[in-house]
Amino acid sequence: MSDAASKTAATVITEAADGAKVFGYTGKILRISLTDQSTEIVPTSRYVPKYIGGRAICNRIFYDEVPVGTQAFDAENKIIFMTGPTTATGIPTGGRSVFSSIAPNSYPEQYAWSGIGGWFGAEVKFAGYDGFIIEGTADRPTYILIKDNKIVFHDACEVELWGGLVHPTQARLRELHPGRLESVVIGPAGENLMRNASVTTSNDNVAAKAGLGAVFGSKNLKAISVSGSGTVIPADIEKVLELRRDMCSPAMRPNPVVQETKHGMDGNLMEVEGGWLRGQVACSHGCNQHCCRLMIDIPSALSDDQTQNQVEKCVGIFAYGFKEDCSWLPIQSWESSQNSMPPCKMLSGEPPIPDLTDPYFEQLFKQVRGDLVNFWKPDFHKGAVMMHLCNEYGIDKWDVIVWYLTWIAMCKKEGLLDEIDFEVEPDAENEEFVRYFLDMICYRRGELGRLFGEGMARATRELGYEKYSRSIYHGRFSQALPDRRRLDLPVSLEAAWGMSYHWMGRGFESTIDKPGWLAVALMLMTSTRDMQTVAHFHGHVENHAEIAADPCHSKLLIEDVITNEDKGELKDSVSTCEWQSPDFAWDDMEAEMFACATGIALPTPELREAAVRSKLIFRAIEMRNHGRTRQMEVNEIYPSLIYPDPLGETVSLEDWNDFVDLYYEARGWDIATGWPTRATWEKYGLNDIAEDMAALGKLPR
Repeated sequence: MSDAASKTAATVITEAADGAKVFGYTGKILRISLTDQSTEIVPTSRYVPKYIGGRAICNRIFYDEVPVGTQAFDAENKIIFMTGPTTATGIPTGGRSVFSSIAPNSYPEQYAWSGIGGWFGAEVKFAGYDGFIIEGTADRPTYILIKDNKIVFHDACEVELWGGLVHPTQARLRELHPGRLESVVIGPAGENLMRNASVTTSNDNVAAKAGLGAVFGSKNLKAISVSGSGTVIPADIEKVLELRRDMCSPAMRPNPVVQETKHGMDGNLMEVEGGWLRGQVACSHGCNQHCCRLMIDIPSALSDDQTQNQVEKCVGIFAYGFKEDCSWLPIQSWESSQNSMPPCKMLSGEPPIPDLTDPYFEQLFKQVRGDLVNFWKPDFHKGAVMMHLCNEYGIDKWDVIVWYLTWIAMCKKEGLLDEIDFEVEPDAENEEFVRYFLDMICYRRGELGRLFGEGMARATRELGYEKYSRSIYHGRFSQALPDRRRLDLPVSLEAAWGMSYHWMGRGFESTIDKPGWLAVALMLMTSTRDMQTVAHFHGHVENHAEIAADPCHSKLLIEDVITNEDKGELKDSVSTCEWQSPDFAWDDMEAEMFACATGIALPTPELREAAVRSKLIFRAIEMRNHGRTRQMEVNEIYPSLIYPDPLGETVSLEDWNDFVDLYYEARGWDIATGWPTRATWEKYGLNDIAEDMAALGKLPR
């Protein structure tokens, strides 16, 4: 351990570069080398307040430190973890954290990030750090123990952690290190470099979308455990209390445990013999919004004599039954100032009572049944087993539920699996097959285990892309159209960059409104991963009629897209809830939270500038490290948009290109290349990146 790391870890008020006192940060970022087991301290003041925290700092560190050509499993790849200024302050919905790295789950491999809730981020700050940078590769399976200013590298095999399932690993760490302890761990999926592997902390909160569990595994890193004795002081404690009162009344009150007799929704609803217990829990430190569903004493995948508790969000419902997609409001992505209801408010106990005087009330709350898809019939026990195994193996539930098993279900019904020898009958409705399949891909057993352990995007290409990805599934039917016509859908629900459909008018959570799915597709096109788990597109319903008349040529729709993207950057940088924003009735939410935590009064327009700066650094990484261009982006996203939405609508390539033009122009990016201009880089204080792009020949005239 270096001398720098031995300094007191309980610093609660950091000092900015200009000498000003800044609350909310601890002032230190811990650099950890797995190769030689050394550490050093990087001052947080090098990055804040210009880069806010969280994802913005991750982006800047990655740009500065990770060379072009680095692959996910290379020793040169880094795992960057950052909290934000609200983490550990008690600010409601504050407290999330962000991992970033070259992502093995992206196709092709690209830089991405993944947010995580739980208490780990807060404990990192209590130990005196705003985040850490993990470098190199350990020569043997290792876990890291951080106790304030003491960092120790332990052999993960000697204490029987390597090879362990997620929950037993967490329990073993608490046994080895009694007292207050928070950990992030990987399961056997990460150890075996399964590209969908997740990183898990308390309450089954996971960093999942980027497959960063496999990056941990490639570095022989099983877990990071933290115990801190410090505190973090927000600048305005009275404001913290005010925010907590405002954000928990009247609907955000604690939810009692209740007995449920049914599970699921719409055509997936099923009676549960003996019932089940449900509670609601918060996902991160200090949060008073109980958004996550706690399922108590449900069947265990590991023993017939045991039960288990698990925490789930929306996608978990479909593990239990997936005959029908979600019911949606026809314009479910749109809100008015009178009825602005982010998902967290809808899930936290009783939702707020809608304002019936809203002139848009009828338009906003008319509900339509989701597509009939017939992927698998409701089965409570099988669903519980599926969810539990994903938790224990450390596999992203999303890809299992929305992509792996939907592919198996559709391919089986279309007769496409006859030439693939699974050794057992492939059947997404059969519990024993689900057990077999998850075990196979987690441990990469046999050739098919190796193949599907690479993720669906790579597997379908190796099997034969046209047959095993683009073949048409004939079992999807619209319930939004009077004639309930068949709507063609490819058997692989791939959207772009190795991600599956999400709020894109097709596949899972297929939003019915065309302007909504156009916006979502655009957000995915300029990213490297699914954006609807962080940005959650919402638009102003007051503009909806004008937008819907010609969405591909609507500057109003582009404004909403950019607002959602910028708010997504802010959520992951201030480190607040992934679901709460944008809230059109409270546009200054992030600014109020940032000022409350740090004492820095940064008006919303200036905070938005910081969000754009973060987006631009991400764009620079895409361009420099991954060769991103307009042509690459359009060619990646457009093929997924030729299939009909629930109303039978698609978009032409000409209109899509017009839509992209509007977006690039609004962002200050060249429409021919998709590259920001020098004026755009310099406007946001990124002159050094402008010079880098000029040297690379990536600065448009």
